[in-house]
Amino acid sequence: MREIIFDTETTGLEFKNDRVIEVGGVELLNHFPTGRTFHVYINPEERKVHPDALAVHGITDEFLKDKPIFSEIVAELLSFFEGARWVAHNANFDMSFMNAEFERLGLPPIGAEQVVDTLAMARRKHPMGPNSLDALCRRYGIDNSHRTKHGALLDAELLAEVYIEMQGGRQAALGLVHTEAGASRRGEDTAEEIVLLDATRPHALAERLTAHEIECHGALRQRLGAKAIWNKYE
Repeated sequence: MREIIFDTETTGLEFKNDRVIEVGGVELLNHFPTGRTFHVYINPEERKVHPDALAVHGITDEFLKDKPIFSEIVAELLSFFEGARWVAHNANFDMSFMNAEFERLGLPPIGAEQVVDTLAMARRKHPMGPNSLDALCRRYGIDNSHRTKHGALLDAELLAEVYIEMQGGRQAALGLVHTEAGASRRGEDTAEEIVLLDATRPHALAERLTAHEIECHGALRQRLGAKAIWNKYE
C-alpha cells in the first residue's frame, strides 16, 4: 500500500480565499519510508500572507514572489500523489485548501475515501490527549527539536514517523509483528492494541552479502578458531 504523508502551509485560514504556499510530502510503501519526497513553494498570486500565518511558518510575500503558481506545479504534484492515500494531521484543513486549489483549475477534488486523518487516529488512540504533532513527537520519543517554525516538508517527515509509531512502529512495517484478533492496520481502523512478536517471517530476507564478503568472513572465522560465535549457528 502506497501512502503520501503530507502537509501544507497557507496564506491564512480561509480556504475559499487564502492559498496554499507550500506542500511537502513523504512517500511510504507498506508503512515504510521509501526516501522519496515532494516539496514545493507556491506563489499565491494576489493573496498576501496573513500576519498570523507568517508568525507560524515564517514564509514571506517577498520570498514567494519568484515561486511558481499552483497551476504550474499541479501536474508534478498529482503525479507524485497518484494512486496513493493522502495522509495528513487535521486532514480537513489541508484537504479543504488542496481541493479549493483543484477547483480553481477545474480539476476534480480528492475524495474523503482517499484521505487518512492522523489527528482523528491519535484522538481514538490517545483520547486524553494532547494530540498536536509536537505532543505526539514527545509521546513517541521522536526528536523535533529542530522544529522552530512550521514547515511543510519537515512536518510531513515528523508526521511520517508518528504515523508509523501509531501503527506499531517499524517492526510492524517490516512484518515482524501482528495484532491480536487480526486487528486491521488501516489508519482509519487502528485502535489501541497489544502488539506481539511474530514467530515467523512472512518473506525471506534478500541475500545481502557478496561472494567476496562471505569469503572474507570465512577467513576471519578460521583465524578466530573453533570458539568463533558464528560456529554455533551452522
